[in-house]
Amino acid sequence: MTAEVGVIGTGVMGSNLARNLARNLADRSGARVAIYDRDVDRAHGVAAEHPEADFLVASSPADLADRLSGPRVAILMVNAGKATDSAINDLVQVFEPGDIIVDGGNSLFTDTMTRGEIVAESGIEFVGVGISGGEVGALEGPSMMVGGTESAWSRLRPILEPIAARAEPDDGNAEPADGRGERANQLECIAHVGADGAGHFVKMIHNGIEYADMQLIAEAFALLRTRLGLTPCQIAEVFREWNRGELESYLIEITAEVLDHTDEATGQPFVDIVADSAGAKGTGGWTVKTGLDLGVPVATIAEAVAARSLSSASVLRSSGTTLDCPSTATSAPVDRDKVIENVRQALFTGKILAYVQGFHEIAAGAQEYGWDTELGEVARIWRAGCIIRARFLDRITEAYEADPALSSLLADPYFQDSLNAGQQALRDTVADAAVHGVPIPALASALAYFDGIRTSRASAALVQGQRDFFGSHTYGRTDRDGSFHTLWSGDRSEVTL
Repeated sequence: MTAEVGVIGTGVMGSNLARNLARNLADRSGARVAIYDRDVDRAHGVAAEHPEADFLVASSPADLADRLSGPRVAILMVNAGKATDSAINDLVQVFEPGDIIVDGGNSLFTDTMTRGEIVAESGIEFVGVGISGGEVGALEGPSMMVGGTESAWSRLRPILEPIAARAEPDDGNAEPADGRGERANQLECIAHVGADGAGHFVKMIHNGIEYADMQLIAEAFALLRTRLGLTPCQIAEVFREWNRGELESYLIEITAEVLDHTDEATGQPFVDIVADSAGAKGTGGWTVKTGLDLGVPVATIAEAVAARSLSSASVLRSSGTTLDCPSTATSAPVDRDKVIENVRQALFTGKILAYVQGFHEIAAGAQEYGWDTELGEVARIWRAGCIIRARFLDRITEAYEADPALSSLLADPYFQDSLNAGQQALRDTVADAAVHGVPIPALASALAYFDGIRTSRASAALVQGQRDFFGSHTYGRTDRDGSFHTLWSGDRSEVTL
């Protein structure tokens, strides 16, 4: 008996994706899913725990190849790095030209490109798919960003599209299509975003934006608690109110849930008993490093990554050094409603600027690597299934649909108007936080990014002069074309290079 697709790796993500595939394939064609894990007992355990999936359990890579109908498709759901390389090598030994290996893990996009070149020598197709949504998304419908050839996408599309998350257009006209309550005009949150490493590149940027979004939300929480003295439960209600408007998103929704949760052991607010040291798995840092390589400023994402690093810098934070904030005691009353509204607007404005940075990097990456990545399509497939799913993404899709050649989201009227409307609240919030010693690096960097874009004359002119003075790095001029150098150690005349 054969299977239409195989899944390698039966951890939480792999087993949930396999169950999603099995459910959909059974409904559509009666086809089955084969699973394999180097820990064969774990794979058998997954099959026993979920008999409804009717998995075929392979005992080895060769056995998996024998159980798959051709052309074969195997999806790797293993840890990025050596585990992925090992799994690929195992499959290359038993697969044939025309078969497809899919890496569904969080691999660095340049690794995906290198692996694709190596695998191509055997005639086997290699596809990198960014999968977002966590373990729940893997089971119920993730957002998927596919990178590979058009021929591989044609083969994979009927397998992957039915298991993707579905987003309902924000037009209020969706009508039920069947007894399961699905909508006739729902759109699958999956797209072919380009060749070779494009899928993992776009997923990397998704995660970078996610870092920024989470940090901005955390800073909003810190401001409301510090400046107004609100309890976590009270702040949860503020976030629930925000989630009814333009900030509506999965992250705002779960933030309210976390803040409203009480620790069973202590009876304290859950957020107060959690260690304030945040971990990271690398994709945020990759986003920042790649942005630097591409010459794309992603300041807010970078500050979000740095904030996690600082939170974990135990040597710095427990050094015993006393660093005081100047006293700001005042008898002036605090306008609760005004502070809440300012923080809301600041959060939304910072969120816009983080997305501007992320989409700028996607566009730059597509240009650098020759990918045909449609930015509006990227926003559309992030509308459901993924961690940063939000109402806000509809606006991004609309912007690129209105002008596919849009140079930046900053050139779209909606985003221009939103930034102009929210900038004063962002300024007031950043200033208030600075005066009272509340660290808000992401919001502050968003404001600096905004001002850096809108200023008519940047301070970089002086930097160019400094570079030319000590290193003869040359400079351009505003009044004529060319590259110039001043003879600083000589008569300070200017030469054209």
